[in-house]
Amino acid sequence: MPAASPYYSPIALVKEIESPENPGGLEKRVALVPEDVGRLVQAGISLFVEIGAGEGVGFSDEEYREQGAIMQTAEQIYIDKALIIKFKGPALSSVKQMREACTLFCMAHFHSYPDRARLLQERRINVMAMEEINESPKFESDQRILGRLAMNEALTPFFENNSIGGLKVRVIGWSERLRGAINRCGNRNPRSLKIIQPSLAFDELDATGPESLYFYDSDNFKDPQAILAKLKAAGAHLFDLAYFESQYGQAAIDAYRNSHPPAQIGLRRIQCLHETGQAGARYGIELLKENKPSLDIADARAVILGYGNVGQGALDELHQHGIKNIHVLGRAQTAKGRIDYWLHGADIIVNGAEQSAELRGKNFLISNEHIQGLIPEGSVVIDLVGGSESNRSPVEAVINCSFLTEPYFVQDGVTVSALWGWPMMGMMRETAIRYSGQIVDVLIGRERLIDGLCKLKPGVQRALVCGPF
Repeated sequence: MPAASPYYSPIALVKEIESPENPGGLEKRVALVPEDVGRLVQAGISLFVEIGAGEGVGFSDEEYREQGAIMQTAEQIYIDKALIIKFKGPALSSVKQMREACTLFCMAHFHSYPDRARLLQERRINVMAMEEINESPKFESDQRILGRLAMNEALTPFFENNSIGGLKVRVIGWSERLRGAINRCGNRNPRSLKIIQPSLAFDELDATGPESLYFYDSDNFKDPQAILAKLKAAGAHLFDLAYFESQYGQAAIDAYRNSHPPAQIGLRRIQCLHETGQAGARYGIELLKENKPSLDIADARAVILGYGNVGQGALDELHQHGIKNIHVLGRAQTAKGRIDYWLHGADIIVNGAEQSAELRGKNFLISNEHIQGLIPEGSVVIDLVGGSESNRSPVEAVINCSFLTEPYFVQDGVTVSALWGWPMMGMMRETAIRYSGQIVDVLIGRERLIDGLCKLKPGVQRALVCGPF
């Protein structure tokens, strides 16, 4: 028998329609797929689903009925619901249908749409922003920890002799095992960080002396061009993740966990950030091929700003496309005056670097001057952060996010895209399923959002962007 109804019941799952961030209604994803609706119903929750809510990504009304949902029309769905779940923020007309003091749970982007924000406040609607919910406490996998510890070990000699600022780090290949190492290296501010293809020959390498470090994983990198011996002979430093694991492995991970209790607040909880980076970089490659048909994509000068989840997704995608050298920029490289070197002559630039609220609109990492004078005509800038007039992107040319109705614009010969909802680029159904599982886990799993606003965990409290009422 299902448990007694929790605090939030009944719940409404509504269909995506045209809204400020969904012009033309081209966003078709649904926030909950039928299987996950069934999980909520089994937990004792009365759940109403708007007719046609899942059809855009291939889920029929009958599938929702089979999972215990009650189907309602658009005119009925908002009436007397305690919690309203949708994917994107609502249309203004939908806000007017919500009852006072109910809770709206969606990708709110609250500060990017001030008119809607004012309306929600005036109508006393609690707004829980999915994109603002963080893990509480932070969760870290053994593989991420291992990568970070290995990179720490690799960089220690350069910190000890104060030469980190001149160090050129080259990571051979990309994988989940290397992900933590790349992240750790990025925030240690070496002179440069580049991810290179495992197939490169020795004479294609741009760093071969004692100021270079090659970090690799021999479990995956089999050295097809026999570069490691040549690099060692040339004085380069080598570090093998697999060897570090064999010598220290689980003991090092356990020691780290014992000495580093998890932070109270972790990473974003409801996200497809890796997929966002992948989709954005994939679209950027398509645009670059159109703009520069004679360019061999493997030889493209690629630059990624940021090395977090979004940046790593872009890195994964560009690496899969065979780009030989991918520059990854951290704070040291994106500082004013320094970033010019990396942007000059770039073919594709992917921005995954967030900035704090006080810097938005004041500090542009990629300025209009960069686009006009440093980035060549035909090159592509993909902004994966986006923004609005009141919440500016680090890319100065991006005043508002672009949409599927007009996914890019051209400024001074450079193609710029800041598409809202990048996983829509060929990944609608897959990301809907992923988001849905995360949303249900937040509702009835670790975070227990279903218990109401009076029992919010620390990682969820920050996501209450309007209310409590």
